Amino acid sequence: MLQPRPQTETPSQAVDRYFASIGWKPFRFQRSAWRAYANGASGLVHSATGTGKTLAVWMGPILKWIKENPDRTKWNPKRPPPVRVLWITPLRALAGDTEASLRAPIEGLGLPWLLESRTGDSKASAKARQNKRLPTALVTTPESLSLMLTHQRLLEQLQGLEAVVVDEWHELLGTKRGIQTELGLARLRKLNPQLRTWGVSATLGNLDEAQESLFGVDPPNQVRLIQGYTKKRLKLESLIPANMERFPWTGHIGTKMVPQVAELIAKVKSVLVFANTRSQTEIWYQHLLKQRPDWAGEIALHHGSLDASVRRWVENGLRDGSVRAVVCTSSLDLGVDFTAVDLVIQIGSPKGAARLLQRAGRSGHQPDAESRLAFVPTNAIELIELAAAQDAIGKGHLEARPLLRKPLDVLAQHVVTIAIGGGFGADELLREVRTTCAYQTLSDHEWQWVLDFVVRGGSSLEAYPDFHRVNVHAGRYIVEDRRRITAHRMNIGTIVSDASMKVKFMKGKTLGTAEEHFLSKLNPGDRFLFAGRLVALVRVRDNVAYVRRASGEPDSVPRWMGGRLPLSSELSAELRLKIQQASTGNLVGREMKALRRLFEIQQRWSLLPRGDQFLIERIETRGGHQLFLFPFEGRLVHEGLAALFAYRISRFQKTTFTMACNDYGIVLQSPHAVDIHDAIERKLFSSDSLVNDIMNSMNSTEMAKRQFRQIARVAGLIQQGFPGQGKSTSHIQASSNLFFDVFSQYDPDNLLLEQSRREVLEFQLESSRMLDALDRIERSEIVVMEPPKVTPLSFSLLVDKLRDRISSETLADRIRRLQSQLEKEADKG
Repeated sequence: MLQPRPQTETPSQAVDRYFASIGWKPFRFQRSAWRAYANGASGLVHSATGTGKTLAVWMGPILKWIKENPDRTKWNPKRPPPVRVLWITPLRALAGDTEASLRAPIEGLGLPWLLESRTGDSKASAKARQNKRLPTALVTTPESLSLMLTHQRLLEQLQGLEAVVVDEWHELLGTKRGIQTELGLARLRKLNPQLRTWGVSATLGNLDEAQESLFGVDPPNQVRLIQGYTKKRLKLESLIPANMERFPWTGHIGTKMVPQVAELIAKVKSVLVFANTRSQTEIWYQHLLKQRPDWAGEIALHHGSLDASVRRWVENGLRDGSVRAVVCTSSLDLGVDFTAVDLVIQIGSPKGAARLLQRAGRSGHQPDAESRLAFVPTNAIELIELAAAQDAIGKGHLEARPLLRKPLDVLAQHVVTIAIGGGFGADELLREVRTTCAYQTLSDHEWQWVLDFVVRGGSSLEAYPDFHRVNVHAGRYIVEDRRRITAHRMNIGTIVSDASMKVKFMKGKTLGTAEEHFLSKLNPGDRFLFAGRLVALVRVRDNVAYVRRASGEPDSVPRWMGGRLPLSSELSAELRLKIQQASTGNLVGREMKALRRLFEIQQRWSLLPRGDQFLIERIETRGGHQLFLFPFEGRLVHEGLAALFAYRISRFQKTTFTMACNDYGIVLQSPHAVDIHDAIERKLFSSDSLVNDIMNSMNSTEMAKRQFRQIARVAGLIQQGFPGQGKSTSHIQASSNLFFDVFSQYDPDNLLLEQSRREVLEFQLESSRMLDALDRIERSEIVVMEPPKVTPLSFSLLVDKLRDRISSETLADRIRRLQSQLEKEADKG
């Protein structure tokens, strides 16, 4: 509780009094940020999770306002000040928690400020009220900011904006949503050249690029980097299976660890259980409830596809202590944490040191508190990843976020947005766009192409009026058609996923959304897990899937796209180093020591490669001749490398391959033995002609079509439709394929086609990492082994290949037999 206010009190003393009331004392880096803000600077606060970054930024505007309004008798909460601060959060699921955190000092200091949120979850009535008058401070998202820029009345208010804060900038950096934010910031600076821009970030490996992207290439005011606590006390522990199998396979441990996880949850008051996919959260939530039925109502589920009301209930339960544990995805990965959480449990590898550090920081969310994280492997070899991640964190080798350059689909959408929001002159907007890091090298040709695309649809769509979105009058670009304005507002954003349907009880509330491709495969009566419940499909009508409660066992679990996390290059390097250490018997830490027997078999039958070695295993099985290769570069890189290697071998040896990959290696199966030594001599691992060979080795046209589907939706060529009139996935797919074919035939120089091919190489195939991997392999000693049996490293790859051909029930039985045979062979040694 705040102490009584002295009769004469400076703004700084008032803030100190507020901090004392919550048991804190301002840190030096926080005071540095406040001084920088008072001097008119912009800045990036870089500090570990849970060390006070939010207050470091938020108190700057508050202190300045108190100094400008010293007479408290004139503070009238019924007449709040006009808009001063815009706070951009990367996830709408965070908006409520962020708003609560920002509200605490407003109320504690008795400020007459009005603080509200504006996201996709906000009510239409609240948005209509805000369109007339914005609150003093507004929490919003990149998408909602873009929508605001289409309302001319709001632009007049935003001219008086004093500061914009971008929260969790490291999550937006290097994404199209981040570039959407860059463009929005450039527009806000145009409205107010003195605007202060502040970023909040943790766990970043490329701070210089992060600053340039946030502030633009020619910032209007001085820029400060405020370094807070970059290291925090961290305790990582692993839940190691009692029986560590020497021949593990992906996902096999998983829910077998539920009893140990439940025992750990029971020892603490509040826990976040992170899974890497929404499907995993549904499964783990149900298994925990089966393990502890008495926890019904005390454990909850939280992910981005759940209805906003469900998410709010969970968040409130964490705050008031009524919820013991939440099984969640990245929807609770970011932003202001709940002080009650004292443990984080991570299911499966987070695939990056920075993400592991970020999630660990959700617990002990105070600067002097210890962050605790318990790691639950879904595959025994993931224990090496945890050991590698701990080493990377200790060395400060956190992942950089590579920047995107000049995505024209995002720019086309932004151009239409600005044309709706009052219009623009071409040269004037070009100068503004070029102030962003992403578009600083935008050429005159590219700019004219974008203008031509939004005005007449480009050279191939000129005959179709539907694609004449922007009109030009006396050199000014504007949108006049009301239906086009509404359609654009309904489709603003760069988050592209499969078309989704609401999932709703026949009589009752909405549970959330599931992707259409999943629901379309269900028949009435089919049961599935959703929002922590077992439900059965009743019918689909008007783009809504109506369900009822069900009993028994689920027939399926929804699979949302985009859940697979790629292994970072930094973690890959540390992983190879840990395996090199194991090759010499240097096993440091519980995780590595727990794998001793696995390493011994791998070394006895084959090899644990050093960092300067590249391991290939040749094994003949009943399925054919198996070639196992171990780059340890992550699944995405391996998918491209597998196709590349198969293509290059087949050019001089006629055979067919079936392939499988995981984060550690590749398996190529063929009916004929492959002369691998001859293949190496023929430059199998050469980085020469890489791009050309990649495009020839894969169905590059089909991959480009899939990528183009996303680009077409962001650029506005195809749209989801109006509320209640949503278009099906098949309709959108057919439309985007038609555009792709038309452009390929009649407009081959279309810049969106070029962008789709570029994004295939970088996003889907990670071609730059493939190039680095090939260069490393070429410099390495190539070691070809012919083990007597399938080794521990190759076993999980063999299982992944079997998955494509065998049903799950049969697969489990087959794997158990294989494991049993291999364990017996290992014991003979």
